[in-house]
Amino acid sequence: MIIQSDTMRQINTLEQIKTISDVRRFEILRHLMTKPSTISQIGRQLDEFPAAIRYHIKKLEAADLVELKEERESPGFTEKYYSAKATALSIQRTILPLTDKKAIIFMGSHDLVWEQIIKDFCNLYPQLKIFNFPIGSLDGLIALRQGACQLAGSHLYDPDMQLYNQPYVKHLFPGQNTHLVRLANRVQGLLFAQENPKGISDLNDLSRSEIRFVNRNAGSGTRIWLDNKLSELGILGKQINGYTKELNSHTAVAQEIKLGFADLGIGLIAAGEAFHLDSIPLFEEQYDLIIPGGNLEDQDLMAVMDYISSQSTRKTIGNFPGYDSHHTGASLEVR
Repeated sequence: MIIQSDTMRQINTLEQIKTISDVRRFEILRHLMTKPSTISQIGRQLDEFPAAIRYHIKKLEAADLVELKEERESPGFTEKYYSAKATALSIQRTILPLTDKKAIIFMGSHDLVWEQIIKDFCNLYPQLKIFNFPIGSLDGLIALRQGACQLAGSHLYDPDMQLYNQPYVKHLFPGQNTHLVRLANRVQGLLFAQENPKGISDLNDLSRSEIRFVNRNAGSGTRIWLDNKLSELGILGKQINGYTKELNSHTAVAQEIKLGFADLGIGLIAAGEAFHLDSIPLFEEQYDLIIPGGNLEDQDLMAVMDYISSQSTRKTIGNFPGYDSHHTGASLEVR
């Protein structure tokens, strides 16, 4: 397995995520995203000594997340007001609003069934809140490794080992006890307008100059699959009209085509049907939820896993076109 260097992009962002994996810095940044504050004010809010707050502020400054916004002169001293930088907004998916509910943070590949499961589960357990951030399979696994979430979702295929997710988990979590729980198998395909006005038949049509393509974000399982296939076909990204136009969900791709802004995309058959698009199936894939062994002690997270394995959830999955729930809930330990 090779993880391409361009998919390991935005190292600065990953370092920022690592910085805020410390719960105290996490809280400080959330407060500073609300309004500028002094070290003393933050200390009072978090019941921490100013010296401790100053230490964490310096760490956040070094990660380019916080800046000195203003200095106000008062008799005998200067008040320094710190604020979250604009760069913090680029990772605001990890900066959650304050809530009195127990929060479970999910980062990973976008999935329509997972969205529905979250909705149904939280209706049954209103004391819990699942934050769903579709940032792509690879970035989700990296965020999980950095401690920015408790749960990730992935459908990364390793053509050398002919396995989904396991090789990537072993690479990113060496020597760790990690569990893969099957959510579903699902079908992706070429998505295009009804009645196929552009006469699309296979992946080779991506190189046609009149075809406007809309791509998935780098690091997503769909994008990695596509790039491998393009390499096999000898098609370069620069030959594809729209290759650099990236969206971060299957729903966004289908909507772009439905609105007439693109002619072709690759996404879930279920997403295409939701927007009344036609499609040509390309492949069936395995979508897993990834849980570090230490998180198995979280009773709320295990309640989510139990719900996934229920008959009602299997029935829900079966109602989505292109989804197969025969292996839903199956667990595999990876070391």
